[in-house]
Amino acid sequence: MPVLSTALNPIFLELGPITIYWYAVIIVSGIVIALWLATNEAVRLGLKKDFFSDLLMWALPIAIISARIYYVIFEWQRYVDRPWWSIFAIWEGGIAIHGALIGAVITAYIFCSKKEVPFWKVADIAAPSLIIGQAIGRWGNFMNQEAHGGPVSTTVYDNFLRFLPDFIENQMTIDGVLYHPTFLYESLWNLLIFAGLLWFRRRNPIRGEIFLNYVIWYSVGRFFIEDLRTDSLYLFGQLQTAQVISLILIIGGIGMIVYRRKMNHPKIRYNGKKA
Repeated sequence: MPVLSTALNPIFLELGPITIYWYAVIIVSGIVIALWLATNEAVRLGLKKDFFSDLLMWALPIAIISARIYYVIFEWQRYVDRPWWSIFAIWEGGIAIHGALIGAVITAYIFCSKKEVPFWKVADIAAPSLIIGQAIGRWGNFMNQEAHGGPVSTTVYDNFLRFLPDFIENQMTIDGVLYHPTFLYESLWNLLIFAGLLWFRRRNPIRGEIFLNYVIWYSVGRFFIEDLRTDSLYLFGQLQTAQVISLILIIGGIGMIVYRRKMNHPKIRYNGKKA
């Protein structure tokens, strides 16, 4: 078991009063790669090249706001006795991926309605991009030594984690204690989902099912990984918010697939042709 830690510098670049953190660089990198993938697939399926970049201009700021609102709602006791403006102090930390996804999906639905583009078509195109963006973004948590799990026992380390690369082991060792690299677990799980969605897309499924599978399988992984984390939001007692939301999304996603398959009107495949 490691006892010392040489933490990586979370600062990417300092230019006078301007400080750029690795967290921001990694998040932006994930967004750029996700946008590139979505744009290429959108063009292939007949959408305008700037469709997703236009959508991102609305979805990104709304996703950040909704991620903060979600966090504040479930951490309200933390802000009750603090100045009102602390609710907006996002630079102090405190956003939630589920809140971001809720805001982004609602924005995309409205945007698609305005543009008269099928929402499920856009959602399917976006699904692989969303999950690869999340896989990359988790490494921002790594640089900040956050969103980790509890201490790793000697047994778990010897049986499962002794093969961790040194740079991960060092970064996840805080004050001489190695913590579960839950960022890594989720990032690897998301990469598996990404590969699975690309494979599923080649099968030309019913429109909407790529996105719904993204929702289901991300939620499955998040449900189990959340149990290891030490920074979870709670509904009440020891009931973790992310686990409850994940269960709702799993059940809702499966239910939606079953319901849509049983609908009587003609079903459309991913490529736009009738099933």
